[in-house]
Amino acid sequence: MTTSPAPAAPRTARRIVLATVVILAVLIAAFFVFASMFTDFLWYDQLNFAQVLTTRWIATATMFVIGFLGMAVPMFIAIQLAYRMRPVYVRLSSQLDRYQEVVEPLRRLAMWGMPVFFGLFSGFAAAGQWETVWQWANGTATGQTDPQFHLDTGFYLFDLPFYEALLGFISAVLILCLLVSALVLYLYGSVRIGQGELRISKAARVQLAVIAGIYLLTQAVSLWVDRYKTLTTTEDKITGAAFTGVNAVIPGLSILAIIAALVAVLFFVTAVIGHWRFPLAATALLIVAALVLGVAYPWAVTTFQVKPNQNQLQAQYYERNLKATKAAYGIDGVDTTPFKAQTTAETGQLRSDADTTASIRIMDPNVIGPTFQQLEQYRSYYKFPSKLDVDRYTLNGKTQDAVVAVREIDTSRIPSPTWNNSTLVYTHGYGLVAAAGNQRTDDGEPVFLERGIPTSGTLTSSEKFEPRVYFGENSPAYSIVGAPKGTSPVEIDYPRGQDSSENQTKTTFTGDGGPRVGNFFTKLLYALKFQSEQILFSDSVNADSQILYDRDPATRVQKAAPYLTLDSDPYPSIVDGRIVWIVDGYTTSSSYPYSTTANLPKAISDSVNTQPGFVTDDINYIRNSVKATVDAYDGKVTLYAWDPTDPVLKTWQKIYPGTLKSISDMSGQLMSHVRYPTDLFKVQRAMLGTYHVTDAASFARQDNLWETPNDPQSDSANPELQPPYYLTMKVPGQNQSQFSMYTTFIPASQGANSRNVLMGYLSVDADAGSTAGKKSDSYGKLRMLEIDADTTVPGPGQVQNSFDSDPTVGQQLNLLKQGQSKVTHGNLLTLPVGGGFLYVQPVFVQSSGGTQVPRLQKILVAFGDKIAFADTLTEALDQLFGGDSGAAGGDNNITPTPNPTPTPGTGTGTGTTPPSGDAAFQAALADAKAAMLARDAALKAGNLTEFAAQDQKLTDAVNRLLALEGSGSSTTK
Repeated sequence: MTTSPAPAAPRTARRIVLATVVILAVLIAAFFVFASMFTDFLWYDQLNFAQVLTTRWIATATMFVIGFLGMAVPMFIAIQLAYRMRPVYVRLSSQLDRYQEVVEPLRRLAMWGMPVFFGLFSGFAAAGQWETVWQWANGTATGQTDPQFHLDTGFYLFDLPFYEALLGFISAVLILCLLVSALVLYLYGSVRIGQGELRISKAARVQLAVIAGIYLLTQAVSLWVDRYKTLTTTEDKITGAAFTGVNAVIPGLSILAIIAALVAVLFFVTAVIGHWRFPLAATALLIVAALVLGVAYPWAVTTFQVKPNQNQLQAQYYERNLKATKAAYGIDGVDTTPFKAQTTAETGQLRSDADTTASIRIMDPNVIGPTFQQLEQYRSYYKFPSKLDVDRYTLNGKTQDAVVAVREIDTSRIPSPTWNNSTLVYTHGYGLVAAAGNQRTDDGEPVFLERGIPTSGTLTSSEKFEPRVYFGENSPAYSIVGAPKGTSPVEIDYPRGQDSSENQTKTTFTGDGGPRVGNFFTKLLYALKFQSEQILFSDSVNADSQILYDRDPATRVQKAAPYLTLDSDPYPSIVDGRIVWIVDGYTTSSSYPYSTTANLPKAISDSVNTQPGFVTDDINYIRNSVKATVDAYDGKVTLYAWDPTDPVLKTWQKIYPGTLKSISDMSGQLMSHVRYPTDLFKVQRAMLGTYHVTDAASFARQDNLWETPNDPQSDSANPELQPPYYLTMKVPGQNQSQFSMYTTFIPASQGANSRNVLMGYLSVDADAGSTAGKKSDSYGKLRMLEIDADTTVPGPGQVQNSFDSDPTVGQQLNLLKQGQSKVTHGNLLTLPVGGGFLYVQPVFVQSSGGTQVPRLQKILVAFGDKIAFADTLTEALDQLFGGDSGAAGGDNNITPTPNPTPTPGTGTGTGTTPPSGDAAFQAALADAKAAMLARDAALKAGNLTEFAAQDQKLTDAVNRLLALEGSGSSTTK
C-alpha cells in the first residue's frame, strides 16, 4: 500500500498570504515615498520654485540610471563572456568540481544578481554626483588663467572635479569586472593553477588582457589629470604646486602617465600574441617608477635643493599663492594705509569726529535681548531672540543705527496647547521692535523707534504696514490658516487689555503662503507627513485652508537655492511696508588653483556664533553672489543676483534658469537695508591675518602674522574670537561717516610671548546705498589701517584688563554688584577717532534672579593708557579728553536717573560717582567695604547680633555714598 503525497494546498495558501503581505508592504512604502515627494512638489510649486525640485529629480534619476547601467552592463558582459568562453571538455580538479556543484544551482541568480547588486550601489553613488556633472556640462569660463598650465580657472572649478569623478568611476568598474572575470574563469576551468604552473585559455587571456589594458589606459589618463590637481593641493606652506611640485611631481606624473599608456599597449598586444612576460615586467617597472618618480625624487628635491634655499626657490610660487588667494577671497582690493596712532588724549581732540561719536552704539544687541523680552513681550506666548540684530534706518535725513528683533510666537508657552490652539489659533508673531543703537533713556533702557501692539513708531508712521509674522526663525513647525470669506476669524492676532478671550483681536491669513489642503487627498498626504490625524479629521481644515511649514527664512532660501552656502545671521527689516528677512548667500568652491584653503566653520566661529554648521567645510573661493529676501507674512522667497559676474553663479543660473532676479529689480528701500555680510567678512579677516603682506619675501619669513583677538568677555578657559561689529563711523581716508563693519588684529603669538597690541584695523563699507537697482560705489571697499610699529596701541584684551584692574572702577563695579544685582559688560568697541583708537564699553546692571532687565548704567572708555568711567558716553568722553572732548555721544541729552548703590537685597545701580580722589568718598567706600566683610564673617560664624550691627554700618556707609553722588569720575594710568 502506497502513501499518497500530502496536499499542496496549505503550502500554496501560505505562499499566497506571504506574497500578499509583501505586496501590501511594498505598496504602503511606495505610498509613503509618494506622499513625501508629492508634498515636496506642492511646497516648491506654491513658492514658484518647482523647477528647482524637478531639475534635481531629473538629474538624480538620470545619474542613477547612468551609474547603474555603467556598472551593471560591463559586469554582466564580463560574466557572460567568461562563462560562454569556458572550455567544455576540460577535466577539472576535484576541488573545482565541488565549487561548481555549489555554484551551479545559483549561477543564473549570480549572473544577474551581481551586476544588479553592484549596479544599485553604483547608481546611488552616481546620483550623489549629479551636481558635479551638471556643473561640468554648464561650466562658465572665468577669463582668468592659472600661472602653471595657463588654463582658464573655470577648468579647475567645473571640469577637473568631473574628470576626477569619471575616472574614479571607470576605474572601479574595470577593477570589479577584472575580479569577477577572473573568478568565473577560474571556476569554469579557463584559468587553471596546478603542478607549479598557470594555464590560461586563449579566450580568458584575451578577456583579462583587454580589461587590464583598458584599466591601465584609464590610469594613464588619471595620472595625467593628477598633474592639474597639484594646483589645489598643499605643498610647503601654500596651496598649489611650489618648486618641488613644478620641477619634480608634475614631470614625474607626466612620465608615469606615458609609462602606464605603454604598459596598456603591451597588455593589448598580449591579448593577440599570448605572451604575458612583457606586460607583467612592464607593470613591475611601472610600480618601481611610481616609487622613484612619485616618492623618492620629490623627497630628494625637497631635502637637498629646496630646504637649503627655500625662500629663494619658492619665491615665485609664494607670489602665485598670494595673488590667487587674494583674488579668490576678494581681498585683492584692500586699501591699506600706514597709520601712526596718537595715544595721548587732549582737550577737543574728537571735534572732527563728532559724527562718529554721536553714532557709537551703546546698546549691545547681545545683552539687551531680555530687555526687549520684558518690555515688549506683552504675553507669555510671544518671544524675542536672546541675540538681536543690527540694522539702520534713515530718519530725518540721517542714518540711524538700530537694534532690531521680531516678536515671534512661542508655541511652548501658549495657553492650553492643544492641537487646535497650536495649529489653528496661535499661528503667527506680531511686529518688529527697533531701538536706537546710540541712545538710552534716563533709567538706562533702550529708546524705541518701533514698538508696541498694535505696532507704532517712526519706522511705520507714514506707510501701510503689515506687522504679522507667519515666517520667522522661531515659527511653529506647521500651521493651518485661511478660511472662506465671511467666516469668523480664529487666529489670535494680538491681545488687547486683560488677557481673556474677549480681549483678543483675531485675523484670517489672506496671503499665498503654503500649499492648499482643502481636499481629502492632500489632507491625507499631510497627515502622513506630519504624523497628525487631526489634519485629516478636523472640521476647521476647510476648502480655503493653507498649510504653512518650513518657515525659517534660511530653510526657505536654502531649499529654493540649494547650491548656496548661507550666512549664519539672517536679519529682519521693514521694506516697502513689509517685514522681510534678508539672507546673504555665498557661492563657494574648494578647487580654485593656488588659493589657500580655509575651514569655513572655524573661520566664522566667534563668541556670538560659537557652533556654526556647514555642509561645506573647506573652501578656497567665496563670493557673496546672492541677496535673498523672505516675506515675513506670506513667506515669498526672492533671489537677487548680487554678483552677476561670478562664474559659479553663472553656472548655477544655467542649471536653474529663471530662479534669480536682477539687481535692477531691487527697490531703493531694500537696497538701503542690504549690508555687507558678516560671515564673508570673517572669512576675509581670517585670510588677511596672513595675506595682508604684499611680497613673497615677507610671506616666506612669516614674521608679520596677525590674528583676531579673543573676545575679552569670553570664557578664558575656552576663549572665542571677538566678533566684528557694525557701526556708522568715518575711517581715515573717508570723507564722511559710513555704515561699516570692522575688526582688529593683534600679533599672532602664543603663550608668554603673546602681545595684545593693535597691529591692524580692518573695516568695510557695508552700506549699499538707497538707489533702486544700483550698489553704492564704495560698497564692499575694504580698508586696512596698518599701525605703525613704533607706536604701541593697546589691543582689546589689554584694554579690558585695564578696565578690570583699575581700583576705582573695580570699587564702583563691586558696589553695582551688591545684593541681587548682576553687572554685564557689553561689547568692547574700537573706533579710529581723534587720530588714535578709542575704546567704548557699555556696562549693564540687572537682577541676578527673577525678572531680568539689563539697564545701561555706566560707560567705560579708553584712549591710549587713559580710561574713564561715567554715567553717559558724553560725560565719559569729556572726562577722558581733558574736560571737553569736542564731541558728544547719542546720549548727550539725557539725565541719568539716580539709582541708589545697591544694599543687600536690592537690584538697583549707582548714579554719578564723585571723583576718585575725593577723601570723603574714599572713606565712605572703605567703611562700606569693611562693614561688608565683617558682616559676612559674622553670618558665617552664626553671630546674628554682630551681623545686625555690621549691616547697619554698611547701610550708613552706603547712605554717605549716596549723598556724595554727582561729582564725576576720571582715572589716569
